[in-house]
Amino acid sequence: MYRYFFFLLVFTSLQKNLLAQTKSFIDQPYVEVNGSSDTLVTPDEIFIKIILSEKDSKDKISVEDQEKKMIGAFKQLSINIEKNLTNSDMSSNYKFHRFKEKEILKTKEYILKVSSADWVNKVFISLEKIGLSNASIYKVQRSDIESLKNICRMNAIKKAQSKAIALATPLHQTIGNAILITDNEPSIYYPVFRSMSVGAVADNNEENNEPNIEFEKIKIEASVAVKFILK
Repeated sequence: MYRYFFFLLVFTSLQKNLLAQTKSFIDQPYVEVNGSSDTLVTPDEIFIKIILSEKDSKDKISVEDQEKKMIGAFKQLSINIEKNLTNSDMSSNYKFHRFKEKEILKTKEYILKVSSADWVNKVFISLEKIGLSNASIYKVQRSDIESLKNICRMNAIKKAQSKAIALATPLHQTIGNAILITDNEPSIYYPVFRSMSVGAVADNNEENNEPNIEFEKIKIEASVAVKFILK
């Protein structure tokens, strides 16, 4: 029984403290505003998936020979193979597919990272020249995405503060310190790109003699809710 009353006393004390804190917060005059900010940035990390397959190549060139030609072509473009080219299927070096009763063909997948649409153009043209056509954009990213999210947050806070000042000024009042900030995790909208054919890119480049791949920008949106003391 003593233990029961002890816990009841502790619980009652904590409840009173919470109520007191809530009351002191509510008793302060404040203004609550929302602020938002967004920005558009160009992707600087573009991932190209390349599939090497005996079935897809002309005259059924072995995957090993295709791999050598591909790596040689990338080195001619001065691409850092060790840093930017990875095997997308790390658990197994090769995948085997049975198309007919006695026909088993090997495939191997790679992911190549480049930094711009211009580089995508160069890579696609290079693959076309060596007879490899099974390549597509896998995904795009921004290397400094966390920093950009924080910049949007800061701009959102500034807008919220300006809004609070605008609301308080006609009342001949001013705003003080922020007493509560609610941050909503910024939203990131990546571009939706259409499927691109290696051959089509190469043909267009020969006609126009200029890069022809462009990506929509990545959109970052941040929003906050802020309570400022109203003086």
